[in-house]
Amino acid sequence: MSKLVTIFGGSGFVGRYIARRMAKEGWRVRVAVRRPNEALHVKPYGAVGQVEPVLCNVRDEGSVRAAMAGADAVVNCVGTFDRGGKNNFTAVQAEAPGRIARLAAEAGVESLVHLSAIGADVEGASLYAQSKGAGEAAVLAAFPTAMILRPSVIFGTEDQFFNRFAAMSRMGPLLPVVGAETRFQPVHVDDVAQAAVKGVLGQAHGIYELGGPEVETFRALMGKMLGIIRRRRLVLNIPFFAARIMATGLDFASALTLGLFPNKMLTRDQVTSLGSDNVVAEGAKGFADLGIEPADMDSVLPEYLWCFRPSGQYAAIKESAKNLRKA
Repeated sequence: MSKLVTIFGGSGFVGRYIARRMAKEGWRVRVAVRRPNEALHVKPYGAVGQVEPVLCNVRDEGSVRAAMAGADAVVNCVGTFDRGGKNNFTAVQAEAPGRIARLAAEAGVESLVHLSAIGADVEGASLYAQSKGAGEAAVLAAFPTAMILRPSVIFGTEDQFFNRFAAMSRMGPLLPVVGAETRFQPVHVDDVAQAAVKGVLGQAHGIYELGGPEVETFRALMGKMLGIIRRRRLVLNIPFFAARIMATGLDFASALTLGLFPNKMLTRDQVTSLGSDNVVAEGAKGFADLGIEPADMDSVLPEYLWCFRPSGQYAAIKESAKNLRKA
């Protein structure tokens, strides 16, 4: 019988790419999620019955144990940007990884891959970074041979970075951002998945920081995105002091409504995070050590951002026709 991998959060942005690649490797894939009925899109990644979503709550020990029963490998892709509620930073990014790693070790799982983030540090400036750092420490304490992946901002068809700002560009002549000079090293989601597969197969261990071939400021990334979607917008940098005031008000409004209207726009913790560069640290192990050549943004972004162009998919056709008339 083929080997089995359990992917916690396997229906999410990164998890689905790992699930697809593991299915291609011939493994059975168990996708552990809170709502299996909303994860049916993973089933066609393999042959009939090869990829199956199952119910799991990473905050519950019995649920986690059941989800990894009989698994040869485990991948944890569960994360959150929500500071409050039951599925908060501490529960999801600090405690759950340690629980998964401990139960995996007890079950005799052969390999474990944990998805973290660049900047993860128990003494980091933001609560997000602190929770990620605590999660890493808990994983390594329980499963010392685990592979930990720290990607920079991840881009791809379903991303919430370029897609979000491209959608915002439709709303007016200004595109506001916080931390316009903060540097990022965007990495393609499928490259992260390739790295995770190396860990599942037992070909790599330890901590790897994953960044693409380009390091750009937030402002430059928005300029690249605007060029691809053929829109002229002024990228307006919101000073950090103003952003903190805005975020405080939004956080307060969310707390006042007891989370009925969660703050999905800008939180104080996000403002803090945007104050630090999000790039691979000098000397850190990365794609080169895994034998993976990461994709550049220009080869991928046009494939899914075209829908934000004023003329959509017909923009390129119109440009081609216009050039022919000039010739």
